[in-house]
Amino acid sequence: MAKTITQIRSLARSHTRSAINVLVGVMRSTSATPAARVSAANAILDRGWGKAPQAIENGDGALELVHRIERIIVEPDEVEDEVT
Repeated sequence: MAKTITQIRSLARSHTRSAINVLVGVMRSTSATPAARVSAANAILDRGWGKAPQAIENGDGALELVHRIERIIVEPDEVEDEVT
């Protein structure tokens, strides 16, 4: 039986503590590559503090901060499942 997005999200979230522990283990591991350690550290920071705004040039050389906005569109019956 196909799982709904809500069920998949719930299942993934149930593994949050283990996933963070793995990331911390990689970050602290002296045998992990520097790239793996930085990647794990960035993933931890992103989850704890959110992604940092990114500066971009707007054509005339000035920098602007761009914030990422996500919109998730779901089926109406899935929204009702989340509410109940």
